[in-house]
Amino acid sequence: MSPGLYLHIPFCKSRCSYCDFATDILVKESAVDRYIHAICAEIDRFESTLEHASPDSIYLGGGTPSLLTPSQLEALLERLNQKFVISSTPEITIEINPGSADVDRFRDYRSLGVNRASFGVQTFNEDSLRLLARGHDVKDVFRTFDALTKSGFENISLDLIAGLPGQTMKEWEKNITEAVAFDIQHISLYLLEIHEGTPLKEQIRSGRRPMPDDELAAEMYEVMIDRLCTDGFLQYEISNFARPGFEARHNMKYWTCEPVHAFGVSAHSFDGKIRRANVRDTSEYVRRIEAGESPRSESTEIDLASEAAFLGLRLTSGLDREAFKKRFGVDLEMQYSAAIASARSKGLLYSDGNIRLTRKGMLFSNEVFEIFV
Repeated sequence: MSPGLYLHIPFCKSRCSYCDFATDILVKESAVDRYIHAICAEIDRFESTLEHASPDSIYLGGGTPSLLTPSQLEALLERLNQKFVISSTPEITIEINPGSADVDRFRDYRSLGVNRASFGVQTFNEDSLRLLARGHDVKDVFRTFDALTKSGFENISLDLIAGLPGQTMKEWEKNITEAVAFDIQHISLYLLEIHEGTPLKEQIRSGRRPMPDDELAAEMYEVMIDRLCTDGFLQYEISNFARPGFEARHNMKYWTCEPVHAFGVSAHSFDGKIRRANVRDTSEYVRRIEAGESPRSESTEIDLASEAAFLGLRLTSGLDREAFKKRFGVDLEMQYSAAIASARSKGLLYSDGNIRLTRKGMLFSNEVFEIFV
């Protein structure tokens, strides 16, 4: 079982109106350098019984990791290679926001081994981009994609958000058309979530923005499934679609409960038994590391079988009952017989050898997942 490695880069040029992640507005480059030193120190101190397993994926999330200079990224990757015996063919992903980097920087990233880009487009509509306070416009999307392809990226994932306040089906269909027109290998769909404490939540509460239409968002989701599958993408997870062979290796580790060693502010790790989280405040994270203290803020031992059940249901392949019993010693049909029967009666689950979510079950997945938690 190969673990994944995750690095959280919290810095952004601006904060999106819907964002609830651990992010910081980039003010001084020296703050990034100090943070990079802190992550490197956390990596140095890492200890695990899985340390000698060979990681086959590295993921740089954020924030906006594409704000890193090539030398900053090189320092991180070198430290990982010093600590771990990385697979000879790793998937190395970096999240990229439109307008945050140019072709020269992308070429430098490629020369360092980065071979996958997760491209945060979200929407091709100018008004919606302003609503989200994304800090880029549609021209930036096309310029950045052109730079990615010219620099040699051949594995590009694109993110879209459905269910925005005031978003119409016509606008959504245009988003899908624009996305498919790119030569991309992967698309991730997110249904907008409104979090307390975000500017968008306050805008909706005050009446400056309309409440998102959940029924319309559900229709958008179904339209996207039909359109992308027609255009040669495979839906392999509730929110993820890929050309054959381009499923996200790193993200699959989360859905199959494989270990992920994570570093940086707010980073969440899993060693196969325990989930651990770092503090969410960047200044506190750096302070703790520099003081020789642990950055951990919480640690939770999980029920691995139930966790694997509801996360595995996110995959369109569903749950293989025999494989599940072999791995966890749990007979799904016996352990969750009443709950599974109830979900089947509501048209949320079906069995064809494996236990899978129906199309309706994907729309109401949280209701299904509660069965297993």
